[in-house]
Amino acid sequence: MSETASISTGIAQRYASAVYDLAKDGKKVKDIETDLDALQGALNDSEDFRNLIHSPIYTRSEQQAAIVALAKKMKLSEIMGNTLSLMASKRRLFVLPALVKSLRETIAIEKGEVTAEVTSAKALTKAQSDKLAKTLKASTGKTVTLQTAVDESLIGGLIVKVGSKMIDTSIRSKLNSLQNVMKEVG
Repeated sequence: MSETASISTGIAQRYASAVYDLAKDGKKVKDIETDLDALQGALNDSEDFRNLIHSPIYTRSEQQAAIVALAKKMKLSEIMGNTLSLMASKRRLFVLPALVKSLRETIAIEKGEVTAEVTSAKALTKAQSDKLAKTLKASTGKTVTLQTAVDESLIGGLIVKVGSKMIDTSIRSKLNSLQNVMKEVG
């Protein structure tokens, strides 16, 4: 990991820890989870939002005013709104994506949950997702939340990542494996 990424992750983890502690003390963890969904949606869907948090052309006061207005518009909780305002005043908004990730991980750990990253060739149906979550729960012993993505280059099958474990049953990887075996023979 590069030094800059390590510093950003450290900053994000400190903010995440503080936000979680405040939310837990005030019994507002559910509100924070709703805030995280809204922020993740904004990060995924809005280039203007990403520019606001990353661009150095905005002054501290411009960033802070914009983030306060956005927090109200997005109906974020007081804890999250104040945290974002503080981050803007300290020029730390660039760690927001890492903060969202770190805070989700902290909440999941406290709930005894684990997140599985699932990549499939086509979108999973509700029944397939439920069956996969149930199977993963049986093997991990924890409640599993699926984070799904679609990659048509897999041709078929799944790639499932849970923690440090990865299971790749995609047709693409099987074809690559077969190709390597054939090269060794020839």
